[in-house]
Amino acid sequence: MTPPQLVVHCDKELMAQAAAARLITRIVDAQASRGHASVVLTGGRNGNGLLAALAAAPARDAVDWARLDLWWGDERFLPEGDPERNVTQAREALLDAVPLDPARVHAMPASDGRYGDDADAAAAGYAAELAAAAGPEDHGPVPAFDVLMLGVGPDTHVASLFPELPAVRETERTVVGVHGAPKPPPVRVSLTLPAIRAAREVWLLAAGEDKAEAAAIALSGAGEIQAPAAGAYGRSRTLWLLDAAAASRLPRALYPQASA
Repeated sequence: MTPPQLVVHCDKELMAQAAAARLITRIVDAQASRGHASVVLTGGRNGNGLLAALAAAPARDAVDWARLDLWWGDERFLPEGDPERNVTQAREALLDAVPLDPARVHAMPASDGRYGDDADAAAAGYAAELAAAAGPEDHGPVPAFDVLMLGVGPDTHVASLFPELPAVRETERTVVGVHGAPKPPPVRVSLTLPAIRAAREVWLLAAGEDKAEAAAIALSGAGEIQAPAAGAYGRSRTLWLLDAAAASRLPRALYPQASA
C-alpha cells in the first residue's frame, strides 16, 4: 500500500484546474514512454468539473487523444444516453470536443444494451473487456491504468462501493453489479477494490464542506468496509486532491505542509 499524498487547493475551481493540468502531464508522460496511456474516469461534480477544466485548458492539445484509452470506475445502470449516466456527462464535459478513437472509449454497458437489464451480466462483460485489454506486463486481469480517478462521497463511498454493502467486500471479481445502492439509482456497475488497486496512480477528489468528514475518516485509519475510500490506493502513488473546505477536518498531522 502506498501512503497517500495530499494536495489542498483554496477552492474547487482551482482544484479542478490544477488536477486537469496534472492529468495532462501524466498522460503526456505515459504516451512519451510507452506510446499510449490509460485513464479511468469518475463522475459526480468533482469528476465532471475536472473534465470541464481539461476541455478549457490550452494544454489539452499536448495529449495525443487517439492513443488514450478511457475506462470508467462505475456507472449508473440506466439506458444509453440517459443524462444521469457518467459517460453521458463526460461526453458533454469533454469527450465530444476531443479527437478520441471511439474504439478506445470503454463505456460501461447500459441497461438497454446487449445484457438487457441484468447488471451482473453487464459487470461480467466489462470485466471480460478489461481482461482482454490487459497485457503480460500488467500481471493481472485488468490493465495497469496510468491514472484512476475517484470522487469521494459524503459517506466515504468511491465508485459505487458503499460502506458495508457486498460490493466493497469483493476480493476476487474486478467488476460487480451493485444492487440496493443507498443513493439513486439503486442499480449500478462498479469496479471493485482489487481492480482499483491495479492502477499505477489512484487520485481521490473531494471538494466542499460536505466531503470534509468523509476525508477525515478515510485518512485517519478507518477500515475499508466501513470507509471504502480508505481502501482505494495505487501501486505507485495515491493522491488526495482536496479543496480547503474538504480538508477542514483533517487532523493537523495529516495536513500537507505546502498546499497549492
